[in-house]
Amino acid sequence: MARKSLRDMSGIASTIARSGNSATERNPKTSAPALGALQGSLASIRELDPNLIDDWGPKDRLDEFTAVNPEDDSEGFEALKNSIREGGQQVPILVRRSKSADGRFEAIYGRRRLKACRELGIKVRANVQDVDDATALLAKGLENAARRNLSFYEKARFAEAIRAAGHESATVRQVLNLSASGHSHLTKVTQNVPPSVGDRIGAAPRSGRPRWTDLASLFADRKLTEKSALDLLSKISGSLTSDERLEALIKEASKRGTKMPNSAQEITPMEGVVIKAGRGSLSLCVKKSGVNADFAHWLEGNLAEIIKKSYAEFTDVNSGDDN
Repeated sequence: MARKSLRDMSGIASTIARSGNSATERNPKTSAPALGALQGSLASIRELDPNLIDDWGPKDRLDEFTAVNPEDDSEGFEALKNSIREGGQQVPILVRRSKSADGRFEAIYGRRRLKACRELGIKVRANVQDVDDATALLAKGLENAARRNLSFYEKARFAEAIRAAGHESATVRQVLNLSASGHSHLTKVTQNVPPSVGDRIGAAPRSGRPRWTDLASLFADRKLTEKSALDLLSKISGSLTSDERLEALIKEASKRGTKMPNSAQEITPMEGVVIKAGRGSLSLCVKKSGVNADFAHWLEGNLAEIIKKSYAEFTDVNSGDDN
């Protein structure tokens, strides 16, 4: 898949209405450089039935409506709902027409405002734009950069989602307003902490880079495996907050000195595909028979190029460049 850059996004400025998720429905700070000139098209803003709008795309939040910063505690979901109840919805959400159901829409961003209007039983003001998946994903990322209240881990997961959609590292950095080293810190976490473990921990809104890097190091140093981490998390009280779960996992893993067995570990991401990770090597085995035989033959002809591109991406985000 060809990598996409912000140069391919000439129409994105017209797809994003100024948006913010604060409880007082005030306009957001335009901190990301690309947001300075963004203006929503007033002609495309409509009032829609919230029940006709479905969520779309990768989640930008793990704990759906939690406050990330201590100063946001008074600006949670209930405060947002009260603000809309008393003063109306001042900032529209961004939607597009559904590709699978006539008369329905997909919410690109603004899930909190959508939920608030749905619970209040009122129509939601929405900026309706016809955008493709790539543009919608980047619009979601740009809006996150503007409101600046995703947790460190949520930002890491969202950066990974943008990359997975086929965009360059430079695009991720521009969308999320990151330096190369800042992107590298995010990548270290997503490369080492299994998504299943991150999902069980949650957003950890008050835990920044140091604690998530500590957890990533436990995996990188083979002191934690996905299984051992999930086992430890299953024994941690469900009443703890996500920040407390992260802290408890790090302490338990460090205290127990959990280590991987000497034998190679096998991961089967899909049928017929086995990845073996030993102490001294990493190997991939793909069966040329069965349900994924066609994939095996395709991979045989493309694996070298895939590895070259992956290595180039790795060196790009681990270059140590702070500019």
